[in-house]
Amino acid sequence: MNEKKIGVWLIGARGGVASTAILGLAALKRGLIESAGLVSQLPRFQRLKLADWGRFVVGGHEIRRAPLAGEVARIVEQTRIPMADLLEQCRPELEEIDRRIRPGTTIGVGETIAKLADLAIPQDETPRQAVERLARDMNEFVAAENIEHLIVVNISSTEPPAEVSRSPSTWGELEKLLDHNSAQGGQSHFRGENVQSTSDIDHAAKIGTVPDCPLPASSLYAIAALQSGHSFVNFTPSLADSPAAIDELARTKKACHYGCDGKTGETLMKSVLAPMFARRNLRVRSWVGHNIFGNMDGQVLDDPENKRAKVASKDHLIREILGYKPNTLVSIEYLPDLGDWKTAWDHIHFAGFLGVPMTLQFTWQGSDSALAAPLVLDLVRLTEYAHRLGHIGQMPFLASFFKSPYGATEHCFDRQFESLEQWAAECEAASDY
Repeated sequence: MNEKKIGVWLIGARGGVASTAILGLAALKRGLIESAGLVSQLPRFQRLKLADWGRFVVGGHEIRRAPLAGEVARIVEQTRIPMADLLEQCRPELEEIDRRIRPGTTIGVGETIAKLADLAIPQDETPRQAVERLARDMNEFVAAENIEHLIVVNISSTEPPAEVSRSPSTWGELEKLLDHNSAQGGQSHFRGENVQSTSDIDHAAKIGTVPDCPLPASSLYAIAALQSGHSFVNFTPSLADSPAAIDELARTKKACHYGCDGKTGETLMKSVLAPMFARRNLRVRSWVGHNIFGNMDGQVLDDPENKRAKVASKDHLIREILGYKPNTLVSIEYLPDLGDWKTAWDHIHFAGFLGVPMTLQFTWQGSDSALAAPLVLDLVRLTEYAHRLGHIGQMPFLASFFKSPYGATEHCFDRQFESLEQWAAECEAASDY
């Protein structure tokens, strides 16, 4: 196997999930931890020629100044699990990675996220200038580290929903809007005329009603990655690479991409339990889920606008699996003292034979970052393999990793996972020729 390095570029590189993923990767390279939580380590996928952990090298973008090793130490403390020795053994690599982290952008991230920024983030960039700077950082990393292929993963904080209903549908039309300003730290939105084509944009420019660029930071990162032919994974519910115009860019550049919103806890349980009710013909009357946690993600989601994007991603799955809409409620509450520990209580009210009302309740409690981090590593590994085999565009075989997988009509976890296994079987068969 070619032993050139594989790059991992993390957006939100000093956040809880990124810090945990970085620590885990460093520990895997040294053989210090077992493979629990890593899907790609299951026997079924070990028959694929997946890249060894030792080939991956990490860099990223961040808007906060906190030292990476300090952030990892904070997560270790919050999980209340003795990992001090592991941290010390991996500290040299953490410090090396910290030197590769570059300032990100706050365009369109919303006021709550923008207030977290303490790096020297340019405040007068147009979206195009931001894209060019971000892409330059990625490409300099590729050159400096002798990277064969780069996978960019968005694990930054959830942005407010972007109002893009009137966004141009082709890359040529959307690309032209990059020259027009978006509010730094503000919510992305369109103003001015209903823009449908390049000629509309030209006319709007002449009469002084050119719309703002509708794209938030997550989409600018996606464009920076995809236009250079790098792969892109959106682990958040933010807009990122979801617009059709950005998918067109990816295909033009023969790049892979997929998302969105990693499925790690309560929603994973919903995708397992809801099919049970549907297949036993038990009518769900209501499904209520309360979530409490105290990490930085919880702090950001304490803002109602940012929370709106996350709740939408968590709430749609029940009706899509059942085929009807019961009464549903998803709440997310920030309790700082909980740190990285997340608790979800779900109450399911359903009706059985003779209309007898019954309930199911469950509690899911776990370290938010420790649940998400191995999936990030899996997605990097599987995306690199797909790219190596020549895959272009979206990667629907990765749907089981996401709450809101692009273009998905199937949301039952077992069937989504069967799709991943089928893809693996097809890849394995093709490699035998």
